[in-house]
Amino acid sequence: MLKMKLLAAGAVIAVAAGSAGLFAAAQAKQPAPAATAARPTPEQAQAFVDRTEAQMAALSQYVNRASWVRATYITEDTMWLEARAGAEFTDLATRAAIEAAKYDGVAVDAVTRRKLDILKRAVVAPAPQRPGAADEMATIASRLDSVYSTGKFTYQGKPITLNDAEDVLSTSRDPAELKAVWEGWHSISPVMKADYARLVALENEGAAGMGYKDTGALWRSGYDMDPDAFAAETDRLWKQIEPFYKNLHCYVRARLNEQYGDAVQPRTGPIRADLLGNMWAQQWGNIYPIVAPKTETSGYSLDQLLVDAKYDPTKMVKTGEAFYVSMGLAPLPETFWSRSQIVRPEGREVVCHASAWDLDDRDDIRIKMCTKVNGEDFYTVHHELGHNYYQRAYKDQPYIFKNGANDGFHEAIGDFVGLSALTPTYLNQIGLLETVPGADGDVPFLLKMALDKIAFMPFGLMVDRWRWQVFDGTLTPETYNAGWWTLRTKYQGITPPGDRPTDAFDPGAKYHVPGNVPYTRYFLAHVYQFQFHEAACRQAGWKGPLHRCSIYGNKEVGAKFNAMMEMGASRPWPDAMEAFTGQRQGDASAVAEYFKPLNVWLTKQNKGEKCGW
Repeated sequence: MLKMKLLAAGAVIAVAAGSAGLFAAAQAKQPAPAATAARPTPEQAQAFVDRTEAQMAALSQYVNRASWVRATYITEDTMWLEARAGAEFTDLATRAAIEAAKYDGVAVDAVTRRKLDILKRAVVAPAPQRPGAADEMATIASRLDSVYSTGKFTYQGKPITLNDAEDVLSTSRDPAELKAVWEGWHSISPVMKADYARLVALENEGAAGMGYKDTGALWRSGYDMDPDAFAAETDRLWKQIEPFYKNLHCYVRARLNEQYGDAVQPRTGPIRADLLGNMWAQQWGNIYPIVAPKTETSGYSLDQLLVDAKYDPTKMVKTGEAFYVSMGLAPLPETFWSRSQIVRPEGREVVCHASAWDLDDRDDIRIKMCTKVNGEDFYTVHHELGHNYYQRAYKDQPYIFKNGANDGFHEAIGDFVGLSALTPTYLNQIGLLETVPGADGDVPFLLKMALDKIAFMPFGLMVDRWRWQVFDGTLTPETYNAGWWTLRTKYQGITPPGDRPTDAFDPGAKYHVPGNVPYTRYFLAHVYQFQFHEAACRQAGWKGPLHRCSIYGNKEVGAKFNAMMEMGASRPWPDAMEAFTGQRQGDASAVAEYFKPLNVWLTKQNKGEKCGW
């Protein structure tokens, strides 16, 4: 996950207010808004953009540092400091969004117009323009984030964290234990519901003040197209992927039925969510041993390769850095190594959810992880460093353009590199794997990839589908949980392991909901990464199967890749997409091409099964 400034549609909720003196001083220097003139002028628009950009650039460092301290040292005091800092930025950004709309009809140059448009649409959690509202939002947001991050439940007489629970779900094959741990983690979230509902109400009030129907419409407006057109675009992409997902679902369900029997997992219908090896059933790679092809083996375990090679968390990150350096990009600054949180520190509460940070909008880039030596975190390291390299690539852009072309780009950058990082080709290139398996290893490799990549896509789509219904009032606090499971069944084909309590708030058990992080970006990233990969392999002259291509060491691809990243948000995202891939829209055909051998194999395995749910 990427932690960015609020302006950048990033992961900060209404991360809260502070340093009221700084904001008051900034406000005192502002002339009266455009109401002083009957018709705003281009000069006034330019002055507004310049002034606002300077204020946000200065304030963002304060907010970023307050957020970093709270995330890496959770106490009542650090929560208070983050809340104070974030509310100040929320207030400033919301005021800027409202004033930017006043210049809609003014004839300004293209750069100023783009900055005005970004200011209007980029506030994730808009605060109502009345005293105390930003502070209330920020306090709620920081509290929600901390409730999640410090969440624990008791299992077998011991306090269990999310990390502990994930370990059980990934390895246990006892359905009673899986159910108990799954329900235990979901027991931490009912206390969030009232706060979450209040946050939604405040955000909607703020969005209405900016001229949007609701916060969902505001979020959908950030893609250089009409909000409704964007929703239709994501539907179009999902339709390209859905048949393959259903094929994968059908195969996995049959193997789970063989493992657990009809009483636990029927051969038809939805899959029980706790059986898929992940707390949210968003990635299924942990159950590969259950679903592995019966007559084929991959011949290696990345987890075991890392252990055998005596990797530690720092070596994992050094290896990720080396991938980007091999493409011609500069090594990470020394401050990255001295300031990042690479392992979980002892003796204090921290946010373990992996994230990448840019604290000064220049060179103070960091990651925050509780890194484990396994294949999943090997991939995550490559992903998070992609955020950092993107941040550094656009550091010379004006502040408002210091962001991805759209938020899906920021997530796709590291995932694109990760596609190479997981190939046997790359593992052989860096000495982790002695011999690259032959073609008989393709299906096992692609099945492992699909269990994470393809299994994620419907979840990546439905989280914001649920929030859009919350924001527009279709779902109320009384129906939050029922609506959540309606969508999870519709898109993912899964159900909870048992009846849910009447007070359940299962969406709150997923970080990005209490964290107020828009989620469609991750769905887009899972499409874009394959587009990037296909384009890069084509540029590199790769002639073999797409899933075996590694761009490690290719400086020509690296130069073109970096040129796209340097654009930041200065151009509409189709321009950035075209600069690297030659295409101007999202296209999931590269996904189909990558997984083509697996889809053929799955179709054969599913013969006679009743697929769908």
